[in-house]
Amino acid sequence: MTPEEYLSHDATALADLVARGEVTATELLALARARRDAVDPALNAVVADLGRVADERAADPSLSGPFAGVPFLIKDLGQEYAGFPTSNGSRALAHDVADRHALVTERFLDAGLVVFGKTNTPEFGAKGVTESEYWGPARNPWNTAHTPGGSSGGSGAAVAAGIVPAAGANDGGGSVRIPAACNGLVGLKTSRGIGPYGPQAGEGIGGMVTQGVVSRTVRDSAALLDAIIGHDPRAGYRAALHDVPFAEQLRHPIGRLRIGYSVSSAINAHPDPEAIAAVEGAAELLTELGHQVEEVSPPHDDEALARDFLTIWFAQLYAQVSDARLRLKAPDSHFEADTLASAELGRAAGLLPMMQALNNVTGYVHALADFHETYDMFLTPTLAKPPLPVFATRTPDRLQKAARVVSRLHAGRVMTATGMLDEIISDNLDWVPYTQLANLTGRPAINVPLHWTATGLPLGVQFVGPLGADGDLLRLAAQLEEAQPWAWRHPAPVPTV
Repeated sequence: MTPEEYLSHDATALADLVARGEVTATELLALARARRDAVDPALNAVVADLGRVADERAADPSLSGPFAGVPFLIKDLGQEYAGFPTSNGSRALAHDVADRHALVTERFLDAGLVVFGKTNTPEFGAKGVTESEYWGPARNPWNTAHTPGGSSGGSGAAVAAGIVPAAGANDGGGSVRIPAACNGLVGLKTSRGIGPYGPQAGEGIGGMVTQGVVSRTVRDSAALLDAIIGHDPRAGYRAALHDVPFAEQLRHPIGRLRIGYSVSSAINAHPDPEAIAAVEGAAELLTELGHQVEEVSPPHDDEALARDFLTIWFAQLYAQVSDARLRLKAPDSHFEADTLASAELGRAAGLLPMMQALNNVTGYVHALADFHETYDMFLTPTLAKPPLPVFATRTPDRLQKAARVVSRLHAGRVMTATGMLDEIISDNLDWVPYTQLANLTGRPAINVPLHWTATGLPLGVQFVGPLGADGDLLRLAAQLEEAQPWAWRHPAPVPTV
């Protein structure tokens, strides 16, 4: 197989070639590594190589599963691989070697995938850009001056650049959908409860985090999610799983849907014209395909939701930092200043605000459920702006120094009183105000790459479905993929930064 042929196949097609003996897993692994070596110096998408472990797996004649022999990358956060560290993008966890696989990693391996590396992520996955101080910034293969998004930004960049046809990702506030939108990929955040978690920890952030993938094709996303979804006797509850595999559901066309769309956001009152064009173009295409499409008011107050989301997130971040301090004896110098400041906000807020935020989630769930009584899907931009320039949201050095002082003095209440929470909402969620709704409510949501800007950057649209509508979202995405194909639209050769 030539490098050009490798780039022209998705994971499903590569698996078929391996099964028919037309190419070997070892050959595919060599092609994936060659592609990585050619493009990753400019992207910084892949931050670890599994080396001989991957070589031995590719050469194993007993390798089996629906994706046997296909090269694959996992995220360096929440997808532990036994014997290798999972840094979570942090110097504090640089040597935190996993003693066993995460359940999602086990299921990737059971599917026959050849995991050969780990992808870049921001510290603790806490940002919509992938720019950790430990690993350095990941860059967008469509234009390396711009971000590939986050927190699964390394995975998004690696897939868009053709290193692998799909890669592991997870989503706690948009971390599958944001990089999918930034890189022109498919990314489904699944319904709460159906994806694997643990055994290292329970459900991330009380169920807000779900495991998944980013891919170039809808069929790859469907089949890879089929591979990782399943009952777990160690889970806290038994979720109602779909009766028909997602890959099988794709064979049945989606019916006529009623879709409400909106670009409105209280966090960003003036979305970029490209984001508006993305949604309006999607609405026009959906209408042409026979769906009933109407502009609507958002079913929720996204500014209030953002405040509740960050209150919960900061409390979780405080717990993560505290764990690293206690378990690994990590000094504050091994954490980023933004992380310390956010964790201090979580500590200083105390229990009551977090409990109030958790209680408020019920209101968002009910509001979205009421919306879905009328509309099958809620359509929004995935991003309010095209992918940002790298370091566009970087905290100035003087404020980083101040943040470290405030953290050391446990002066989080001072930060709250000075309006720092409002500033964090504006700085970090201004360009991604649409994605947190699905995480807080547990609803499925998908990025569909239907739009490219005038400057050639991807900018996707998001569909949010009712609980359990994962298959319907994939079927709708497949219909859009057929009507307006995107899978083999590759970036120009990646330049050197």
